[in-house]
Amino acid sequence: MHRTYSMRQTRAPSQSQLQQPPPPVSSTKTSRLFGKTNFGHAFRKSTAGAFGPDLSKKLAQLVKMEKNVMRSMELVGRERREVARQLSIWGEEGEEDVSDITDKLGVLIYEIGELEDQFVDRYDQYRVTMKSIRNIESSVQPSRDRKQKLTDQIAQLKYKDPTSPKLPILEQELVRSEAESLVAEAQLSNISREKLKSAFTYQFDALREHSEKLAIIANYGKHLLELIDDSPVTPGEVRREYDGYDESKSIIQDCEDALTNWTVEGASVRPRRSVKGR
Repeated sequence: MHRTYSMRQTRAPSQSQLQQPPPPVSSTKTSRLFGKTNFGHAFRKSTAGAFGPDLSKKLAQLVKMEKNVMRSMELVGRERREVARQLSIWGEEGEEDVSDITDKLGVLIYEIGELEDQFVDRYDQYRVTMKSIRNIESSVQPSRDRKQKLTDQIAQLKYKDPTSPKLPILEQELVRSEAESLVAEAQLSNISREKLKSAFTYQFDALREHSEKLAIIANYGKHLLELIDDSPVTPGEVRREYDGYDESKSIIQDCEDALTNWTVEGASVRPRRSVKGR
């Protein structure tokens, strides 16, 4: 028999990819400072939020924590693909039905690993968008610092030398600084709200697609299991000959078609809000 009828051999762009082109490869995959070891993971966790302007420290910590989440998801995807290969290897020496079905199950498990990898790229859109809010917060911090510095200088000068000629000059600078700060704070508020909604739209859209495609694979995996004859046999009895090769291949093909044709419009789960009376 031919081993591993893989989805990856003839995969065309899915309908969801045609509607919305795939995002760039995740930045966590392309800019790896510490390779694949756990050192970088631990370093980011211990230093998250320790540097940078005060205004952006909390969000900087969140962004770094999300990078650790993505690295963990990358590891899960790699390990799952290895598990898929090992499952096929283990079943190869089994009886015909077990050998065929474990091989096809390996195909499905491998596909889950591929979906995990694609999910990381889409999840990064969320993280990068949240990172842009952090950058805006960082840019607003100098305006806050300057206003606070002028306020302190004026208060100190009024205490030490209320008649100082520098006092009116500092007060004029404070008025200008407050005006600049108002503009910066308004921009921060407006852009932060817009970016927050965009970021979590990316995440929830990615989660919905990922979850529904996992459900598709799970359903076809259960169809494969039905081809295994698990009826008990007595010692010396010969189990009936397995004839499910075409059907198992068809299940894999149907699963591929379902994944390829999945679109947001055809999603099974749609958000609905409950309407409650007073």
